[in-house]
Amino acid sequence: MSLNTSPAPSRKWLALGLIALAQFVVIMDTSIIGVALPEMRADLGFTQGNLTWVFNAYVVVFGGMLLLGGRLSDLYGARRIFGLGWVILLAGSLAAGLAANVPTELVGRAVQGMGAALIAPAALTLLMMLFGSSPRELTKALAVYGAAAPAGGTAGVFLGGLLTEYASWPWVFFVNIPVAILALVAAPALLPGGRGAATGGVDLIGALTVTLGIGAAVFGIVRAPEVGWAATQTWGVLVLSALLLIAFVVIQARRREPLVRLAIFRTPQLGAANLAQFLLGAAWIPMWFFLNLYLQQVLGYSAFPSGAALIPMTALIMIGMIVLAPRLIARFGTKSMVVSGLVLLSAGLTWLSLVRPDGNFWVDVLPASLVSALGMALAFIPSLGTAISSARPEEGGLASGIVNTSYQLGSALGLAAATAVGAAVGANELGDRAALTDGFSAAFLLAAGIALAGAALAAVTLRGSRAPEPAAESVTV
Repeated sequence: MSLNTSPAPSRKWLALGLIALAQFVVIMDTSIIGVALPEMRADLGFTQGNLTWVFNAYVVVFGGMLLLGGRLSDLYGARRIFGLGWVILLAGSLAAGLAANVPTELVGRAVQGMGAALIAPAALTLLMMLFGSSPRELTKALAVYGAAAPAGGTAGVFLGGLLTEYASWPWVFFVNIPVAILALVAAPALLPGGRGAATGGVDLIGALTVTLGIGAAVFGIVRAPEVGWAATQTWGVLVLSALLLIAFVVIQARRREPLVRLAIFRTPQLGAANLAQFLLGAAWIPMWFFLNLYLQQVLGYSAFPSGAALIPMTALIMIGMIVLAPRLIARFGTKSMVVSGLVLLSAGLTWLSLVRPDGNFWVDVLPASLVSALGMALAFIPSLGTAISSARPEEGGLASGIVNTSYQLGSALGLAAATAVGAAVGANELGDRAALTDGFSAAFLLAAGIALAGAALAAVTLRGSRAPEPAAESVTV
């Protein structure tokens, strides 16, 4: 990536902290609402059926707008779009926290998703601008960035519980406001500015079709377990999504200045790395989701202790990404790490499928979750780095949008599939610990199969690559 301004070395790592904070918040906003949902239902008049849309409204808009966010970053400058995203996230958080009824709450969550869709690809583009010229520094920066995601997910569970218990549910949204203000103040001092390297304008028709197409796909996937995969509504939405995405491809092929240059998918490694990210999300998110349910519904943990039970796994992911992954990538190369990481994730998930109705944390959860976490840590960084570094400099934002979209779509599809499989075996039988355990076990096994398929596909599609040996001096973050 070209750099318009060259910050001092110490400021580069402060800038990385701001970029990692963005990733932390974007992921935290998906998990922080969990504990607050019962109070929101009572105060705002949600039904049990539509309560899930407090989560889904954010995810659908976030996933649908990522490609547009990446393109805007390339056109108008990553720092400018990064700042705009924080302004929108701040506005959405304020609206969601002040909401007095269901429609206002869902609109606020959708606006939060819109802001996140601008922040996420811009943050990755800024990371590449700052560290892309040094493979050694880039690997370490990606490790810090990647570690912020599981930290945000676990912190969301903790913060949601604390804020709901000791303040009130609106504070799960208001907590974003000071962070957004901090980001807006710090960004001009720490992040490289200037316009984007891409030329042309925004393909509004292309942006509309792909945003609606991806949004419809995510909508259909996340709603399918609720209304049924065979329901007319499910297939109607998914067919509409397919038609919109086909129209998008046709439009892009004919436009002189498309939103997405279709030839980018012929870039070596980009497609393979995005496939790995897609399957990684499809395996990991169901594991995280159903592990929480097992802890609470079978082992009887309340929300706060169940969050504490995730700390060892989260800590290992962060250590693995920051300490282990860069060194192992340098020694064995990206392909070996992606494949071995996905195999380890599959092994951990298979182990988790052995959970028992009368189990306990130390035997049934901790060892298997640590194996899964190590696999995630080893596979995530090399596949992410390969996906965003394969593109041309002027398409860095687009590449960031594509890889974010791949992971989010994989997460939504994997969770929906695991939910359907788990429900068919007994995951909806509240109060029946044996049936619940059977359902969760089936979901873990499905996720294990997805991870193993990801390992096989990565072995076939990724090219071998070896990162340069680290220099003698170390970089202090």
